Amino acid sequence: MHSSAVSSVQSRDSGVPGDAGQRPRTATLKAALWDMDGTLVDTEPYWISAEFALVHAHGGTWSQEQAMGMVGQSLVHSAGVLQQAGVRMEIREIIDHLTAEVIRQVRQEIPWRPGARELLHGLFEAGVRCALVTMSETPLAAEIVTGLPQEYFEFMVTGDAVTHGKPHPEPYLTAVQRLRVLDPQLSIHECLALEDSIPGVASAQASGVVTLAIPHSVPLPEDAGRTTWTSLAGRSVEDLRGLVCDRAVQLAAGLIPTVGVAAASAPVGSTATGSAE
Repeated sequence: MHSSAVSSVQSRDSGVPGDAGQRPRTATLKAALWDMDGTLVDTEPYWISAEFALVHAHGGTWSQEQAMGMVGQSLVHSAGVLQQAGVRMEIREIIDHLTAEVIRQVRQEIPWRPGARELLHGLFEAGVRCALVTMSETPLAAEIVTGLPQEYFEFMVTGDAVTHGKPHPEPYLTAVQRLRVLDPQLSIHECLALEDSIPGVASAQASGVVTLAIPHSVPLPEDAGRTTWTSLAGRSVEDLRGLVCDRAVQLAAGLIPTVGVAAASAPVGSTATGSAE
């Protein structure tokens, strides 16, 4: 749905077997891992309006600053913040209520982000595998995917399918593991994540995948460990391939750090680094 600091350190040990200290064999873009809210679709205004309505219905107060602080966070974390703001409901009830409200608005109009569908279609045509990695839960993600003209996404990793949400690397590590079912030799360096939020880019970078940030609702701090674009409009598959090539060159030349952060070295599902909640 809708923060923690973004590490500028790219990980050597991704937590996915076979990636510790691995250098890319070739500069090939094999998979694109898409965030949803704020990257593929501009649903953050839907979430924020639902939050305001819910807090006010319980006699509490809510601000735009509080709403912005939840961008990219797990729904469980966000529900806890809403409880602190005065919402007298259980965590699960809050999640279900907000999700239902956003689905209601999505069914009226899906607010696609500029250039996102075009780039997604280009990846599909180029044979690059795509997966959706979102902290929204399955019902909402399914609504968005259904609105696409083709089955672009091979699978979804949703907030209700992981133990630790973003900024923990588990969502992206889970996606890489699922991709390896059909391609056991897939390298973490051949996967690229597209993200818009602070927790999202932190999750992607900690996992070790090549990370592209397209900030939208919340500005992102400068970080040499990722690439930042202002928009996906006018961007192509070749542009994404260039980012994977850049990673390969930098790693081979030792121009960027390769010592992993703690979260990146923890196996998927580990509680050693704590959850995003």
